[in-house]
Amino acid sequence: MTTIRLLLSLAFIYNWELKQLDINNVFLHRELKEDVYMVVLPGLTSFQPGQVCKLKKTLYGFKQASREWFAKLSLFLFLQDMLNL
Repeated sequence: MTTIRLLLSLAFIYNWELKQLDINNVFLHRELKEDVYMVVLPGLTSFQPGQVCKLKKTLYGFKQASREWFAKLSLFLFLQDMLNL
């Protein structure tokens, strides 16, 4: 709460525009840049034994998920900063 109060105080002092961001499902919507495979989940039928699934998007809990989200957020913030110059 201390950090939030500090940020709100700075926004008030410097007349910054505040925006809210909901990130509950942010880790589920970023496409992967590298190939990631996982074992077929129980309940799904596979045509061959030992078959795996190739993921197209990140899953919550993967190391790649937080890294990809941070890369997307950093790019967005950088572009916003460049547009405001």
